[in-house]
Amino acid sequence: MEDSRKLLCRQRQVILSFLLLGLSLVGAEPRRYSVVEETVGSFFVTNLATDLGLGQKELSRRGARVISTGNKLRLHLDVETGDLMLNEKLDREALCSDTEPCVLRFQALLENPLEFFQAELQVIDINDHAPVFTDKEILLKISESSPPGTTFPLKNAQDMDIGRNNIENYVISSNAHFRVLTRKRSDGRKYPELVLDKALDREEEPGLMLILTAQDGGSPPRSGTVQVHIEVVDTNDNAPEFEQSLYQVQVPEDSPMGFLIVRVSATDIDIGANGEISYSLFQVSEEISKTFEVNPMTGEIRLKKQLDFETIQSYEVNMEARDAGSFSGKCTVLVQVMDVNDNAPEISISAFTSPIPENSPETVVAVFSVSDLDSDENGKLGCSIQDDLPFLLNSSVENIYTLGTDRPLDRESRSEYNVTITVTDLGTPRLKTQLSVTVLVSDVNDNTPTFFQSSYTLFVRENNSPALHIGSVNATDRDSGTNAQVTYSLLPPQDPHLPLASLVSINADNGHLFALRSLDYEALRAFEFRV
Repeated sequence: MEDSRKLLCRQRQVILSFLLLGLSLVGAEPRRYSVVEETVGSFFVTNLATDLGLGQKELSRRGARVISTGNKLRLHLDVETGDLMLNEKLDREALCSDTEPCVLRFQALLENPLEFFQAELQVIDINDHAPVFTDKEILLKISESSPPGTTFPLKNAQDMDIGRNNIENYVISSNAHFRVLTRKRSDGRKYPELVLDKALDREEEPGLMLILTAQDGGSPPRSGTVQVHIEVVDTNDNAPEFEQSLYQVQVPEDSPMGFLIVRVSATDIDIGANGEISYSLFQVSEEISKTFEVNPMTGEIRLKKQLDFETIQSYEVNMEARDAGSFSGKCTVLVQVMDVNDNAPEISISAFTSPIPENSPETVVAVFSVSDLDSDENGKLGCSIQDDLPFLLNSSVENIYTLGTDRPLDRESRSEYNVTITVTDLGTPRLKTQLSVTVLVSDVNDNTPTFFQSSYTLFVRENNSPALHIGSVNATDRDSGTNAQVTYSLLPPQDPHLPLASLVSINADNGHLFALRSLDYEALRAFEFRV
């Protein structure tokens, strides 16, 4: 018995060491692959067996499969050849919008023994979108008194591509008065700025019609155009000026609609109608126009809809102050969205095993990941289970856990466990998510039958009839199912001269004992046998 316990201990140590070694591989640097967007047909990503240093048949034997984060990728793993194929055409703009690089994450999971590897697939942009101006025509009213060198920011074009495939520069059609400069905003987007090179004379030329072209840097390049209508007006020679060229504000994401973000202020030293100022958004995207509203008289910027830090963390709002004439001033409002703890943690189980055979050494029951859309302390997570259960949580990679037994289980003591996984963030107030899993313990034939009595005494009158029922024995087994079915039989007599086989029989199913022949008290007064 002592030798068996030592052998079981050694086996437990070997299996536990192998499990820890397998899980430690998850912490390695992710493997990186790439695919060009809009690729048609099946695309060969890699040979996973080669990358993982496995034999050709080992992927199939170990139950390999690929898990895509958020199920964004339709990846197919041929476990026989190890080839990992992408079976869909990817649109980088639909997947990642402006995010660069566009990286989709997935994991390779080997179930037996348990190992999993992090991987990333980068979607490479192609120049499949041309620049587009949101307006059909740009109207500028410019005073004839504007001096050379005066600049006029124009609305930028939009290009869904990124990097060198995005807008590279702007050009203006040939004319005697203007040239165009390509400027870069703080978010990296480029916009055109019209520069007056030669003074205007309304009496000689009351208006100009120019063509503004936006060109991207792709190969071959794409372009988009818009008409710029310049109306030359008489002297209103002072433009409104903001008190600040840049306003920076921080706003909690749970601020209500109508919340005052900031009040901007501009002045115009002109008098009368030329000095009356109205405020408006300038170069607005659809998202900004849905989110903010401006009081044209006071310059107050208020919320039109709820903010969401997990979707957008900051806004660059361009403001314009325009007088009653043709002049305007510009400023920028940078709105930083502050995170609040408004998202509960999420739990995603990727592997689960139940039932667990009793007496098994430490066994992995479940593999799961936890996540939280919030940031900083609001997104930091802690994971726990009940203290009074024979299970442990382990984590070798951030936010990826395994649930396993910490010792062999005994079905006869307890055949079912309800394990509650609790994930709590560190925000204020703290939010938590709970998930209950039921782990069943399957039976192993590890208990011997037990008689209700250690000895039985039976009395039989002599000259009995053959096949007389003379008594019964009864035994039970703590195991279940077929492991608990008891079969009875007679053991060879200790007295070799006792003809037990001709005296007594036993029913193998129920333990009933029968006298096989008529007994004679004078010939045999008592005898003993074992069952």
